[in-house]
Amino acid sequence: MSADTDTHEMPPIDMSMWQGRVDPEPDSPRWHQCMHPWKVGATPGAALLGFASDAGVKRNQGRPGAADGPLAIRRALANLAWHRQAPIYDAGTVECDGDALEAAQQCLAERVADLLNAGQLPIVLGGGHEVAYGSWQGLAGHLEAQGSQVPRVGIINLDAHFDLRDPAHIRSSGTPFAQIFDQCETRDWPFRYACLGVSRASNTRALFQRAEELGVLVREDREINAARLDAIVRDVERFIARCEHLYLTIDLDVLPAAEAPGVSAPAARGVSLALLEPLIEIIRDSGKLRLADIAELNPDHDIDGRTAKVAARLVHQLTLTG
Repeated sequence: MSADTDTHEMPPIDMSMWQGRVDPEPDSPRWHQCMHPWKVGATPGAALLGFASDAGVKRNQGRPGAADGPLAIRRALANLAWHRQAPIYDAGTVECDGDALEAAQQCLAERVADLLNAGQLPIVLGGGHEVAYGSWQGLAGHLEAQGSQVPRVGIINLDAHFDLRDPAHIRSSGTPFAQIFDQCETRDWPFRYACLGVSRASNTRALFQRAEELGVLVREDREINAARLDAIVRDVERFIARCEHLYLTIDLDVLPAAEAPGVSAPAARGVSLALLEPLIEIIRDSGKLRLADIAELNPDHDIDGRTAKVAARLVHQLTLTG
């Protein structure tokens, strides 16, 4: 669906990528056999929604190609083993037309809000990390529609970058959380933001200072290791305890380049998937997760589908308990 699609019209959802192996043994389903197109009135479950955009990456002078990320993640998911009980849906893809980023983010927000209003857990497949602003707008719109006056929304970002650059210059994949802060200020909502996996080499002193000013929970990539994992887990649990709702956003460049080469900015160090998974499980199992997205998969620079497979595993993990 393009960014200018009427929010009351739902174009046909392309299900052609949902194909793969069919095992002869009983009780051996795979994702492609369990995926259904989203429709109004569907039983609550989880819904995948693509955001085909790299306009924000281009504005941020990164490597374009993330617009093809949603399709690559779906293809990597198709053949994974299915372990859920609750249903899963494909809710289509919001496509950014050229540089029309703001229109695409608004369209994404409306789709996310529709899914939340219908009782679904949206998992948005990016796309550049500009996806985060559209995702958050959708959650905010849903909470306002539910009558929440001052909701305590916690944003947990697994990322090598703060993405707190000043949006007054240009709105891009590097500005979504600064934009969200501005929206929280306008609404008189608290801004609760945790950024885990930050690379000091990839963020300027000004960005670290900005994060400190905004009270961001910061854990650098070098801090997240096996010896300190229990302490990081406790930090995340305390953060979650202060929130009513959680929005989890994962920028794949938080991972080492060997695990995730197909991103706009591959990490020289990064945080391994083995260390991130326990944190994701705590967030998933908190009972407060309302929305998640995965950003920055760039199939043009992937190696043997390695990054797409990691992204698919993350979606699988996020939906494992349903």
